Amino acid sequence: MEQLISKLKQNRILQLFTISLRYLLGTSFVYASVFKIQGKRFMPEPGASTGIDSLAHFFEAMYQAEIYWHFIGWGQLIAGFLLMSQVFSTLGAVAFFTIVLNIFVITLSFESTSIQLITSLMLLGNIYLLLWDWNKLKFIALPKPQNYLDDNAEFATRRVWTHLGLFYFFGVVLLRNAMIGNLLSAKSVPINFVLLGAVLMLLTWLITVVTQFVKK
Repeated sequence: MEQLISKLKQNRILQLFTISLRYLLGTSFVYASVFKIQGKRFMPEPGASTGIDSLAHFFEAMYQAEIYWHFIGWGQLIAGFLLMSQVFSTLGAVAFFTIVLNIFVITLSFESTSIQLITSLMLLGNIYLLLWDWNKLKFIALPKPQNYLDDNAEFATRRVWTHLGLFYFFGVVLLRNAMIGNLLSAKSVPINFVLLGAVLMLLTWLITVVTQFVKK
């Protein structure tokens, strides 16, 4: 298996897919972490009045726990940052797995098909990232892991991916803070603001990718 993974890691398209997946998963956690750190609810309305077996009631209970709510938020923020940094992506993938697996099991406990689909895709994406870094993780997973092989291609380790990841990280934090802080008064503006942010992120991603492909 390790030889197969090592061979696949030399494919530039898969390298780009992996880098982008780290950005995507990291962004999802960073975006979701800010309101928890600031002590905001996940649901727009309090869920205390809903059924005790509902997902809204469960989130309300975690929100009322306060310290645990903040703890989850900081955990998501750190895991997301590590993934988006690319440099510490292996550690980020491990940290991400512990959190997303917990979220996945929670969604299985409640009837919420749409959320279950999202968490399932996030978990599968995270497993892919763990397999991608198997040459490092095998030392904690196998009793006799043999030798370490650095099979990361030069394209995937360029510093530009770290710089882009930091740009995304701080951009998402600022975007989420703007929405939570009600800096945008009109109801339709926050949606447009999110779309504008997504477009800017996509444009920077496209420009970076084209530049790196052209670069010798």
